[in-house]
Amino acid sequence: MPEPLTTSRTFYVGTYSDGSGPGIHCCCLDRQSGALSLVSQTMGGAKPSFLALHPSGKYLYAVNELAVEGGGPGGGVSAFIVEPGTGGLQLLNQQATHGDHPCHLSVDRSGKYLMAANYSSGTLALFPIGKDGRLQETCQVIQHRGSGPDPKRQAGPHAHAIYPDPGNRFVLACDLGTDKIVVYRLEHGQLIPHGEAALSGGAGPRHLDFSPDGRFVYVINELNSTVTVFTYDAEPGSLQPIQTITTLPAGAGGRNLCAEIAMHPTGKFLYGSNRGCHSIVIYGVDQGTGRLTLAGHVTDRINEPRGFALDPGGNFLVAGSQHSDRVIAFAVDLSSGALRLCGEGIAVPKPVCVIFA
Repeated sequence: MPEPLTTSRTFYVGTYSDGSGPGIHCCCLDRQSGALSLVSQTMGGAKPSFLALHPSGKYLYAVNELAVEGGGPGGGVSAFIVEPGTGGLQLLNQQATHGDHPCHLSVDRSGKYLMAANYSSGTLALFPIGKDGRLQETCQVIQHRGSGPDPKRQAGPHAHAIYPDPGNRFVLACDLGTDKIVVYRLEHGQLIPHGEAALSGGAGPRHLDFSPDGRFVYVINELNSTVTVFTYDAEPGSLQPIQTITTLPAGAGGRNLCAEIAMHPTGKFLYGSNRGCHSIVIYGVDQGTGRLTLAGHVTDRINEPRGFALDPGGNFLVAGSQHSDRVIAFAVDLSSGALRLCGEGIAVPKPVCVIFA
């Protein structure tokens, strides 16, 4: 059941700030009207594009999406303590990811490890988390191998996201460059190769989400504008594809790149973002079979929707409109999954990732 409406809900926005100004924005969603407001800002270093919260809610982590090319420092991750009451952030420490352009990170469900995906180098990095929330030096770096049929985007591996499964036994990593979901066992502070699931050539898997019961995995494919549905057997940690469906409206033309995907807390609806046709796609979900039905698209005030998130009650969806430098909110129709624009939103330069506290 959706949680009762409360007065407000805090969320954070990661951006492509160059480091000369605030890069992480703490914001507030009014859960009566859908109005958004800015609470505070944190520098966050250069390109704190993707964010993750510790299960305790006490700490926030951000990638610094950099590379060594041109004499740069290479990729990094930053740890922050969340100030009780205000939601403001204070920097704890930073660590190198030993790879280029880290673009995604997550914390395992025990709160003991941070995992990061380095896009350009095609590597994964694992970091122990101290009891005070600080990141220790990486304890493992894994190099992916392989390529795909797109010579511009898939000449080599491109690790794009990494997620613990609901039971915290396995970790699933999307590799856009090799058209694979790579499965690892998380054991004794190490990621151990366990298996993989292939997607169609040139799909470019980017992000994924689980159904609330953990029986299905939904992968959004950046390069061919599709979502692939897998059954997920949590005991052996295995994936089996059952459906691939377009993210695009009928008659859509031109270049399109998909980005984020998120399951509604009820499990009844699934959402994905299109950069190119500038829309959020809405699917109905058959909760018995896991299969999707295209239910519509919303385009209101959306320009390059790279990241978005649903509030924990499922009453609102908040999206970053990267090319218009705004974050906007939509009310969710809990009977159909349809989205209704809630006002003008707020100004946030180059928003990339949205996460709720």
